[in-house]
Amino acid sequence: MSKLKYFYKNTKNLIAAILLIFIVNGQPSYAETRDELNTINLYENTNPSIVSVDVDIADGISSGTGFIVDSAGTILTSNHVIEGHKKIKITLFNGEKYDGQVLSELDNGDFALIKIKPKRYLPVIKLGDSSKVRVGQKVFAIGNPFGFTRSLTEGIVSRVDKEKNKIQTDAAINPGCSGGPLLNTDGEVIGINQSIYNPDNNKSNIGIGFAIPVNLAKNFMNDVKKSN
Repeated sequence: MSKLKYFYKNTKNLIAAILLIFIVNGQPSYAETRDELNTINLYENTNPSIVSVDVDIADGISSGTGFIVDSAGTILTSNHVIEGHKKIKITLFNGEKYDGQVLSELDNGDFALIKIKPKRYLPVIKLGDSSKVRVGQKVFAIGNPFGFTRSLTEGIVSRVDKEKNKIQTDAAINPGCSGGPLLNTDGEVIGINQSIYNPDNNKSNIGIGFAIPVNLAKNFMNDVKKSN
């Protein structure tokens, strides 16, 4: 076989192999965009600071989300998640489980601080400044909707209600996400996810969720420190 025919034959085989890979995969492989990499890094850096909160109450179990605000094991969550608690179980990102003790509760602000006794110092999430939140900025929510632990959703700030102290977002927030963080693109907490709007009693997300501004939570935590 001449060199020309050999080259032609092998070139056809190479092209056929590339076409086969394309057909099997359905599309070529591309590297992540800069925006995707930012989201991936945000999740990977923040995830270790997020916890699952499962609470034994009189009529069953209340489940929500929380995040670590002190490396010695202090966790912030929503007060309505632990309301009527008999026993609180905290699960860390690595699967470790701890009993939680309530340090302080704030009914009208819907905040609660829970303390655990971890085996080591824990990664702490970064708290942002909710006074700088603007409509249209991109946000992320991490939580445990319907038991699907550590789910990440993305959206924007849809509205800022300063009178009612609520940040409205279309990032998917569902049962189990209460107490979890609403994050900006720097991975800073700007709100604590609290509720959804469900006029037809549908418990699922319809694109209107609410978070409490983090500055109110910081005031709550400062008051707790002063009183101890």
